[in-house]
Amino acid sequence: MNTQTRLRQLFLYMGLTLFCHGGLVAELYSQRGRGVSLKEAFKGDFLIGTAVNARQLDPENEAESQLIKEHFNTATPENLMKAHVLQPRWGHFNFEQADRFIAFASSNQLKVNGHTLIWHSQLPGFMRHMEDADSIRQYVVEHIRTVAGRYDGKVDSWDVVNEALDEDGTLRNSIFLRALGEDYIVEAFRLAQQAAPNTKLYYNDYNIEQPRKRAGAIALIKKIQAAGVRIDGVGIQGHWHVGSVPMEYIEQSIREFAALGVDVMFTELDLSVLPNPWNGNSAELSQTERYSKHLNPYPDGLPDSIEQAQARAYETLFRLFLKYRDQVGRVTFWGVHDGQSWLNNWPIRGRTNYPLLFDRRMMPKSAFHQIIATKYNH
Repeated sequence: MNTQTRLRQLFLYMGLTLFCHGGLVAELYSQRGRGVSLKEAFKGDFLIGTAVNARQLDPENEAESQLIKEHFNTATPENLMKAHVLQPRWGHFNFEQADRFIAFASSNQLKVNGHTLIWHSQLPGFMRHMEDADSIRQYVVEHIRTVAGRYDGKVDSWDVVNEALDEDGTLRNSIFLRALGEDYIVEAFRLAQQAAPNTKLYYNDYNIEQPRKRAGAIALIKKIQAAGVRIDGVGIQGHWHVGSVPMEYIEQSIREFAALGVDVMFTELDLSVLPNPWNGNSAELSQTERYSKHLNPYPDGLPDSIEQAQARAYETLFRLFLKYRDQVGRVTFWGVHDGQSWLNNWPIRGRTNYPLLFDRRMMPKSAFHQIIATKYNH
């Protein structure tokens, strides 16, 4: 009898109260090693993914790659397929790291979400002084055709355009908008559709669960659809803070995006436990703050009360994801474990954050046990 069958029987006969803190799940995990797998727990509900970086592909980091193989069935390259890596010089592409990532995913039966074709941030250096529309249009066409075409059939989905909206739902004043006008997003999807006919095409952004930005995303999706161009899904990034996860807005967003006939994904999920230097949730890389001790309160470890609050927040989220399992196609965490999370260095460098399900020793935290327990009592 396997671990999953035993867990189901335990829940049937012993009830939720024994699992209120994921205790029995934690015990089983300890007894059997890493025997309770996220991807197996949510099999049939939605894909479970993680962001992967170059370091995790190196042989000396076998423990991290093993964690990826065990718990996840889809992977997103955190930086490996962004434009500044793939096309460091105009017209000169470097696919070494991306090819390694694709090979790793293929050999471990991981679906791949490509990230990202068009984004205003982390652009190649040669674009800093590029202003004329013809050159920028040429860049967009060549980059999408080359990258999406190379990986057609190897990448399951692409974040075609990333973070093109401002907080009020209008289009961001990016290099692409200024040079190419409002239709650049439709054209990016058209180019991706032509270059990668076998790949799903997504729009990805943060805070699009918020009403005004959500309205902008809905209008954008409708515009793409009205142009007769394919858009298969929308990615809600999910960079939130424990204690301020906007559950009502998230549920409304699932309903409203699904009503457009597109898949809904949660694509970059993490729940920060550190003080926010500004009001609200954000993932805008250009927003940074100076280091201050009071903004880094847990350098030596996470207090149990905060860890339990995070576990409850993750539990509430996963209850919602399970409620909408027919609409939610994927939940991807933005990192494998706390030690490699981008939130240790954004918006303030050198902080110690704890936003993910596995700690710095790659052991499961309370949030891991809580969402597993939530699944089997759902």
